[in-house]
Amino acid sequence: MKKRTFLASIASGAVSGLALQSASAFGHTEDTQPRLNGKVYGGPKVTQLLLEKNKRRLYLFHDQDLLETYKVRLGFNPAGHKFKYGDGRTPEGLYYLNRRNYSSRYHLSLGISYPNTRDVARARAAGVSPGGDIFIHGGPRSAEERRKRDWTAGCIALKDKDITQMFWMTQLGVPIFIAA
Repeated sequence: MKKRTFLASIASGAVSGLALQSASAFGHTEDTQPRLNGKVYGGPKVTQLLLEKNKRRLYLFHDQDLLETYKVRLGFNPAGHKFKYGDGRTPEGLYYLNRRNYSSRYHLSLGISYPNTRDVARARAAGVSPGGDIFIHGGPRSAEERRKRDWTAGCIALKDKDITQMFWMTQLGVPIFIAA
């Protein structure tokens, strides 16, 4: 299935409907387009992201047009939806970019709105913590991390040059759909 068709089906349902809610509903504050060396990104606005975990690919879209594709590394135990703190899984489902970290241990990072209310309820029912602090970031830093295909605690890792580009192309509130 083409990315364009896949994303169109998502956009017609969950993403387009939820993206219209207020920014504060997704746990972030006002965002202005960040500057890189004094310049503001002037290209097409990134309106949605798609991560295909099984392909280790992150796609950036402007409406239905594919802008960029990045190779990624995931949590050290990537199969399945993140359930609890420490499970090494990358979440699955619909989330939003909700914060920026200019001083990340892994170059730059963009926060993902995990856990959502459903994630919290499921973890509480099981008596565990859902975890948190899931980011799209740069890296890896250590030789051990570079040797592993998937090494994060549940985050999505890109090459430093790729997270730099993505960081300046995106704004907070952009939906990210994370597929198995």
